[in-house]
Amino acid sequence: MLNKVEICGISTATLPKLRHQEVEEMLVRLKNGEEDLKDEFVRCNLRLVLSVVQKFTHKRENLDDIFQIGCIGLIKAIDNFDFTYNVKFSTYAVPMIIGEIRRYLRDNSVLRVSRSLKDIAYKALKLKEMSGNEQMTNEQIALALGIDKKDVDIAIDATVEPYSLFESVYNESGENVVLLDQIKDEKSNEESWLEKIALVEAVSQLNEKEKSVVNMRYYQGKTQIEVAEEVGISQAQVSRIEKNAIERLKKHIAVCD
Repeated sequence: MLNKVEICGISTATLPKLRHQEVEEMLVRLKNGEEDLKDEFVRCNLRLVLSVVQKFTHKRENLDDIFQIGCIGLIKAIDNFDFTYNVKFSTYAVPMIIGEIRRYLRDNSVLRVSRSLKDIAYKALKLKEMSGNEQMTNEQIALALGIDKKDVDIAIDATVEPYSLFESVYNESGENVVLLDQIKDEKSNEESWLEKIALVEAVSQLNEKEKSVVNMRYYQGKTQIEVAEEVGISQAQVSRIEKNAIERLKKHIAVCD
């Protein structure tokens, strides 16, 4: 069937569809104590859960687990919905479902986050849910909670699940690109390699005594006094040899550039 979505073993083609009026009528009956309608009402609204679950398909958590948590969010939305909110049930339920899933992912993160940060993050997410504004900025959240914006930034960043460097970001026609491939390597770029080659060539132009002094001073990290004692010459001589060697290296590299 066209427009059919199948996820977590459930096909949307098999789920009943309710008109807005039918949703309201069932909610009224539920609020009046007809609890036996809850299972049917949940099934009629599973599309809401499935639509939210699809937003979390990039997570490494089991989608079936996320779906189950989303169903808990749906049930909470049913229990807490109030007609005085003057919004559609779906408008109220979706943020509740998202919030329940995010709390689950946050509490089961591979990173250990302090309780104080978790509390701030929880309050921030709860504020977004209650306001119905998922685009609320951290500055607005901080103002509403009466805390520093920096604390909100840190708390929310701390609860974001980390990505693996080997997570695929592109896969087509047998070509697989992982996140690691997109990170610039400052130590092995072309310019760096050229500089190293030029330096090696420049060092090769030094005489043996100059090479020895440069090696001990800049590769072994020895002081001029230590070099002087090892080579058997004065510190002044070491200083003069080093200075001449550096000048020759600079001239050779300048010519290569």
